Amino acid sequence: MNKEKKYYYIRLNPPRPSFAQDLTEEEKKIMQEHGAYWRDLQAKGYVLVFGPVLDPKGVFGVGIIEVEDESLLVEFEKNDPALKAGNTYEVYPMRAVTKG
Repeated sequence: MNKEKKYYYIRLNPPRPSFAQDLTEEEKKIMQEHGAYWRDLQAKGYVLVFGPVLDPKGVFGVGIIEVEDESLLVEFEKNDPALKAGNTYEVYPMRAVTKG
């Protein structure tokens, strides 16, 4: 049975507005692990796009995720190394997604 794909906009909020400018060495290491983690999920076909948004009020991360089961998205977030650096997620379902 072919399940319908579901799409989500996810936003990774840093622990402070200056996070991207004043990362500690430990935070840099964690964020490198975070990038590798999401690149792996992208290679597996779950992540359509992800990366930092250069908002002048404070950089944050964004991703567009495609899954058949929302529980996968919950697992992706829960296992993200970025949480170890105090980052948090906001998740919003998307409707009427058009892919090229």
